[in-house]
Formats: sequence, structure tokens, C-alpha cells
Amino acid sequence: MGTRAEGLTWTRNDALVAVGAAAVDLTGFAFDTQFEDASLEVTAAFFVVASSLALLARRRHPAVTLAAVLLLGAAVNLTASVSPHFGLTPAIALYSVAVACRPSVVVCAALATAPLTSLGQGGLPFDPGVGLIANTGASLLVVTTGLMAKRWQRETEARRILLAERAVADERRRIARELHDIVAHHITTMQLMAGGARANLAHDPGAAREALVILEDSGRMALGEMRQLLDVLRAGEEPETGPPAPQPGAADLERIVTESRLAGMDTEFTVSGPARPLPPTVGLTVFRVVQEALTNARKHAGNAPARVRLTYRPDEVAVEVCDEGPGDGAARRTPGRPARQGGYGLIGMRERVALHGGTLEAAPRDDGGFRVAARLPVPPDGTPHPGHA
Repeated sequence: MGTRAEGLTWTRNDALVAVGAAAVDLTGFAFDTQFEDASLEVTAAFFVVASSLALLARRRHPAVTLAAVLLLGAAVNLTASVSPHFGLTPAIALYSVAVACRPSVVVCAALATAPLTSLGQGGLPFDPGVGLIANTGASLLVVTTGLMAKRWQRETEARRILLAERAVADERRRIARELHDIVAHHITTMQLMAGGARANLAHDPGAAREALVILEDSGRMALGEMRQLLDVLRAGEEPETGPPAPQPGAADLERIVTESRLAGMDTEFTVSGPARPLPPTVGLTVFRVVQEALTNARKHAGNAPARVRLTYRPDEVAVEVCDEGPGDGAARRTPGRPARQGGYGLIGMRERVALHGGTLEAAPRDDGGFRVAARLPVPPDGTPHPGHA
């Protein structure tokens, strides 16, 4: 859940942090006033709450937020008849600066926080005693914690990127295996047909025979080069022990939709436009996109309804998978996380679609749920575009 207004973006967690900081700081001031036999004025309490509400902007504007918190905190210390406080609100604001800002900004923030949180009602501008020393130590502790958290976040992001790159490499190897099964099959068929035509030719016109010989030789050479290329892509993987299975295509979408229904998800399947045969690699990509999208929907949307739409157009085929998962989808936009809360399936889908010169859209819907839509160019004659199959 998030709220956006004039450049200010904050989430429910940000609101909880602000409310919690206000409650803790007000409680601390209340105990202090009782200990010192004083009272917390309404003006001071207002400044405490206002400084805590400034934390709503700490993610987008951490330095500005810290400045506002320090100024409002100084107003609290100057208006309240209690000793100055280094409360939870300035600690959170300084931590946000340490995590998000440059080292020079962090140093300036730390140098400004200790004296400003030590301002009091006394005659001296700063608390000359233990208060200033304690606030300086607290500032150093907060900054150190923030810098350690920033380093941990960078290491975590580096590991995440490494895992994503490995996922891309694994997906490319899987694509290579599938292309080998499809393309090599058709090239082998071409070679056998050319050889059979040459062997069973009723007469022997020289030009036709020479063309068939060239066709057979070209097919054999193309098959050898394809196998050599794909063997490089498949290097290091374990050998397959079973015979290759037929690759699925767009005609198999009804089967996985039925499987989705049997798994408990109410899945609707519609086809628009005149259906026509697709190139095997394009049909396989359509099948894998729908398969991965429905798998993600079952993981993240529970038993919410889903819709699968396959559309045949004159020069392309489009497929769309939408679910009506719980929530408004804002949680799925969390920065620094892989798509769909930790999975790398969308990376593989983008690789497959990009291989054919298509486009893929995958994002939360404004009215809830998630949408995956792919468009793949297919000429009217059903042959793949040059360089994309």
C-alpha cells in the first residue's frame, strides 16, 4: 500500500515507523517531565509529532528529512522545560541518511546532529556536560549502523544480480536444447527428403540433379554447424538419458489451462482471430510464457481467477495472462527484489520473447492482480522472421 502526493511517496511501513517514533518520543518526554517535576507543553508535543511525521519523506529525501527533524527537535528542546533529548526520530532520520547518501553528506549530517540535539533552555547554547557527549556517541553509533547496513545491502544486491545472471544462462541453455530439438529435426527432414528425391528420380536432368545434390549438401552442412553451435551452448551439462519429447506449442494451451483449473484456479481461456499454425519455436515460446505466468499466478495469487487470451493477428501473435490476486500489487513493486517476489521466471520469459524480436510486459495491475502480455511477430505465411528462429 502506498500514497503519492506531489512527489511524496510513502508506504504503510513508513507510516508505522513515523507513528511509532512519535509514540516513543512522546513517552520519553512524558517520563522526563514527571522525573523533573515539570510539564510537557502542548507546543512541544506538537513539534515532537511534526518531527516524527517528517519521517514519511525519509526514503526519497533523507537529507531534507534529517534537517527538518533536527530543526523541529531543536524547537522541542527550546520550548520544553526538560533536558534535551536524542530521541528515536532523529536516530531514524540520521540512519536513513547514512544508508542512502554520499559519505560527505553523512559526515556533515553526523556533525550537525550531535550539537543540534543538545540545544536546551539553559543559558549556554549547548549542554556542556554529559548530554553533548552522549548525543555525539549516539550519532556515531547510528551512522556506523547505517553504513554497515548499506554495505550489507550492496552485497545482497550483488548476490541477487549474480543469481539473475545464472538464471539467464540456465534459461539460454534450456532454449538451446529446445531449438536443437526443433530446428535440427526440420533440417534432418530436409536432408532426407532431398536424398530420397535424388535416389528416386525417374530421369536424370543434369540441372535438377545438381540442385538436389547442392540441397542435400547444404542441409548436411547446416545440420553439422547447428549441432556444433548448440553443443557449445550446452557444454558442461549432464547428458540426457531418455529420448527427446515432442515440444509443446500453442495447440497445447488448453491442456495447461485445464491443469490450472484442476489445481484450484478458475482459469478462463479465449482465442481471438483466425487460428493458424505457428512456427514451432514461436509456438513453444507462447506455451512457455503462459505456463510460467500461470505458475506464478498460482504461487502469488492463490485461488484468484485468471484469464488467458490468445490473439492471432495478420503479422503477429499475442498472448495475455491476467490474475486477480489479492492486494493492490504495490507490494510486488518492492525495489531491489526480483519480479514476483523472488522468482526468476520473468527473466526467462523475456529472453524467449526477445529471441524472436517480440516484446513482453509484466507488471501489477492498477485494480489488483498481475498481468503478463507477450507479442511475437509472425508473417502471414507462418515462417519466422529472419534471424529470430
